[in-house]
Order: sequence, then structure tokens, then C-alpha cells
Amino acid sequence: MIQVRTVTTQQSTRALMPDYLRLIALFGIVVVNVQYMAFSALQDLAEPVVSSFADAVTLFLVHGLAVLKTYGLFSFMFGVGLGFLMRASQRRGLSFGKVYRNRMIGLLLLGLAHGLLFFPGDILVIYAVTGSILYLFRDWAVPRLVRVGAILLIVQAIIIPALLFLPDETPAAFREFERLALVDGSFVDAATFRSIGFAVTVPVFVVFQGVSALGWFCLGLAAVKSGMIDNADHPLWRRARHICLLPGLALSLLGAAIWQWGAALPGAALTMSIAPLATLGYLGGIAAIARPTGPFMARVLRAGGSSLSIYLGQSIVLTTIFSGYGFGLWEAVDRVTATLIAIAVTVALIALLSLWRLWFRQGPFEMVLRRITYAGTGGC
Repeated sequence: MIQVRTVTTQQSTRALMPDYLRLIALFGIVVVNVQYMAFSALQDLAEPVVSSFADAVTLFLVHGLAVLKTYGLFSFMFGVGLGFLMRASQRRGLSFGKVYRNRMIGLLLLGLAHGLLFFPGDILVIYAVTGSILYLFRDWAVPRLVRVGAILLIVQAIIIPALLFLPDETPAAFREFERLALVDGSFVDAATFRSIGFAVTVPVFVVFQGVSALGWFCLGLAAVKSGMIDNADHPLWRRARHICLLPGLALSLLGAAIWQWGAALPGAALTMSIAPLATLGYLGGIAAIARPTGPFMARVLRAGGSSLSIYLGQSIVLTTIFSGYGFGLWEAVDRVTATLIAIAVTVALIALLSLWRLWFRQGPFEMVLRRITYAGTGGC
């Protein structure tokens, strides 16, 4: 990840919003992902499975507040990262093409390892594929980036709900394989199941989620080029907060309520299609709180800057907790407990990264990605 060192008050302000965005997105992503780590990933997306009212409320909140919204925040930050990488390459006189190519290769390798071994819902492979397309847009002017980004998000609002209508043709034998691999199986058994699931789902995710990812990439790059990411008081952040936040949240929660307690397909479709509006509202809301803070929170935000290590760490720790080769809690706890475990693991990882970064400038996986990124470029 690109480090933005603070030297002056202006630089400190510039660094705050990206760190807040990463930190909030990490909590949103993990409460979504744990629903597919602690419970069957093969259940029908439009038919939420719950065992109690508390479970139903948990899924309602996860769907209404987090699904696709925090994915949008993470994707937006990828576009911001491209802008920062361009700045760093120009400042150091490096070939941006080589640096960016290496970075996409690094993300692809980490994503493949993540998806095959730990979590088939990996997003890094999607980012590597669609991020390669973003390279072609690097010299576009801000208005063009915004127009294309907006169009792609509108397309997302149309095609993402189509996922709900894809036929569920999962063989019963594969469902049984999931149970055997995750309840009683070894790490190799679990990785075999995840590898098969990853191979089947990643092409679909690249198509359906890749469109929205590229849209957010464009907006993130535009935010860097326009200087908005450096200015949390920019008028457009206020407009996003005032125009998008309440309507986006209200419609998303309405869709989630219908999804959970009414007609599942229309509710899920509404929740997913309205996600870009809610995410824009989140961006405006995060800009409002992105202010200088005390030493403790500053250290937490700095650890959140190691978002790649936390994201991968979440999967490694949580799959160990829930799989048979670890603590064997797969489908053995309710959704409230699973969600609280996911939040606790994220807090613990942030604490560990805070200690790690007392001695190192970057998180462990950021260090790996950096070595790949600058290999053969003359950088380090």
C-alpha cells in the first residue's frame, strides 16, 4: 500500500480521509464475508437462512448497511491508490507502466492464493483484472473519469440484481462435500473445496462485480486528480452526504427488510441496486469525520492503512476458527456470534498491526506486494 507521510498540516489532512475509508471498509467487508465463512456458501443468495429472530436482525443489518456498500468503499480506495502510485512514480522518476504491471501481478498472485486456500469470495483477483483496464484510463481528465464511473455504476445497479435470477444448480454431492470438508476435513480438504468453488465463481464475479469495481476505480482516480481526496471539506463531499446518505440508507434498509421478512428476490434486488447511492453517501459521511485525532486513534488509523494485511488476515484467522482443521465452529454458532467474532478478530488484527508498525513502515503483506511492485524498476 502507498504510504503518505505527514510533514505539514496540509499533508496530514490529505492522509486522513483514505485512512478512515480503509478502516471503515475493513469492518464492513468482514461482517459480510463471515456470513460465507461461518455458514454454507452454497445457500441461495435470495433465500437467507436463519435460526432465530436475532439471526434475522443480524442479516438485515449486514445486508442493509454493508453488502456492496463497503465493497464500493474498498474499490474507490483502489482508484485512489492508483493516483497515489502515479504520484510516487513520477516523483521518483520510475516507469509507471512497469510499476503498475508488477502491482497487478502481485495482486493477482495474492488473490489466487487467498481464493484457492482460504476464501473463494476473494476480491483481489477482480481488482487485478479490472485494474489492468483502469491503466488505460490513467491520463483521462477528471470529467471523463466521473462520467464513465457513473455510467458503470448505473450498469452495476442493473446487472448485479441479475445474479439473483441465475439458476441454482449446485449438485447435492457438492453440498455434502462442503460439509465434510469444513466440519471434519483437513486443511487440504477445505482448500480443495475452496479451490473448486473459486474456479467456478471467479469468472462470474469478474463480470458482475468487475463492472462496479471499475466504476469506483474511476471515481477514486478522479478524486486524486481533482484534489478531493486531499480535502475532506470539499463541497462535493457535503453534497454527497446531504443528497445521497439518508435516501441511500433508507432504501437499502427497506430492501434489506423486504429481503429478510418479505419477498426475498425483490428485496435483494432493491438492496443491491441502491448500493452505489448509499456508498456515495458513506463517502460524504466519512469525509465529515475525517479530522485530526488523538495519538491512540492516529495509531489505529495508521494500522488501518495496512488494509491488505488486515483483509487477508481476516480470512486466514476466521477460516481457521470456523473450519474443522481449526476450532470447528462452522455452522455451530449463530449469526450474531459469528459476526461478533469477525469484528473481534478485526480489532485484534488492528492492534497487532499497530504494534508491528512501531518497527516496520508497512504491514507484512504490503511489504510483499511492494517488493513485487518495484521488482526490476530501480525502486524499492
